[in-house]
Amino acid sequence: MLVIEVNPGKDIQTAINKLSEANGGQVIINPGEHITGPIELTSNLTLTLQEGSIIKFKDDPMLYPPVWTRWEGVECFAMHPLVYSNNDKNVKINGTGTIDGSGSNWWKTFKKIEDEDRTLPREDYELRLANLNPDYQTRTGGGGRPSTQFLRPPLIQFWKGQNIVIEGITLKNSPFWTLHMVFSRDIQIENMTFSNPADAINTDAMDIDSSENVSVSNCLLDVGDDGVTLKSGSGADGIRVNRPTKNVHVTGCRILASHGGIAIGSETAAGISNVEVSNCTFEGTRRGIRLKSRRTRGGTIQDIKLHDLTMDSCWCPISLEQYFAPGVLPAEEDTVLSKEPQPVDNTTPHIKNIQIKNITATNVRATAAFIVGLPEAHIQNVNIENFNWSLATPDHLLPTNYAEETGGRFHDASRDIKTINVSNLVINGKKLD
Repeated sequence: MLVIEVNPGKDIQTAINKLSEANGGQVIINPGEHITGPIELTSNLTLTLQEGSIIKFKDDPMLYPPVWTRWEGVECFAMHPLVYSNNDKNVKINGTGTIDGSGSNWWKTFKKIEDEDRTLPREDYELRLANLNPDYQTRTGGGGRPSTQFLRPPLIQFWKGQNIVIEGITLKNSPFWTLHMVFSRDIQIENMTFSNPADAINTDAMDIDSSENVSVSNCLLDVGDDGVTLKSGSGADGIRVNRPTKNVHVTGCRILASHGGIAIGSETAAGISNVEVSNCTFEGTRRGIRLKSRRTRGGTIQDIKLHDLTMDSCWCPISLEQYFAPGVLPAEEDTVLSKEPQPVDNTTPHIKNIQIKNITATNVRATAAFIVGLPEAHIQNVNIENFNWSLATPDHLLPTNYAEETGGRFHDASRDIKTINVSNLVINGKKLD
């Protein structure tokens, strides 16, 4: 096997290209800081980061040219991922080093867009994407403002990959989603650390997106959005592609700052099924278990098992809901977020067959559980067994609308288990509907 060591100041991509010509091998990143632009991986590659090595990316958006990808659930052109794997097999990233996305300026730019309430492209790197994405003005998202075409790159993206192993390394300061797996299969993620500031918007730890046969174990997640995140495309585009996410197993993880520790959705168009999560801890996570969708997203979340989870100081330990409000356009609100029944079609989302068992949640800060379905598509067949929870002290409580992002809908003074539009719900042996 060909082995190439890379010292600081040498080009990582050149080493990877040499391995590609030799049909694979190992690139060893030696200790020190390696400043680089975008990197493309290749099949049959092991990328090993030695202790003390840091791959650090330049933060100039013009260095990351358009590639065809999926961004917030819709296929389009977006910025080239910092580390990109396109149609590769047998890729392993391991070691004890760090990949640093230099996210600070990316987050500042997005914060400025939000402060200006800008919705259209303006900068050169946005305009070049707008020219390639003629439908950009109609794009809705989960909060990333895609209509601006500031389509930030993920730190690592596997596009149509197979037989992937990532273990031991630290990923930090991602401009956008940290580890994004799209249309990929047979993936192992082990003993990793994901670290983004709690206020770094859209910096999910990992996004398992229309992918299958994924195992996640013994990872530490401390990020600025959702943690272990499962998606399968959004709305009409996700229905067209029709690639579900299935067969995902998560165990032994510790999740700190996160909007949702185990988050399924809100991009659910092709369905998400056969998911098991066990033996994880959540400390200060906003929502521990978070299943979310809304009208226009489509798809079914089903056959989900979550058990033996310990939570402390979560805003809401269990959230299952179909009124996820971020990114809804003003013209859509009257229908997408209406409390009145709407016509059922293939963009109506469904949630069913959810088993939640052995959950201990202490110091709950907002609401114990928020389970809210659509009047035309109730959440169905939810069994919550051995759910033990207690509230935080009064000085640590938050308003109940912190339980979930519904634009303020369905929240009242109760901090107990909120249930609306649910069929066949059993909690601790008691049927509630």
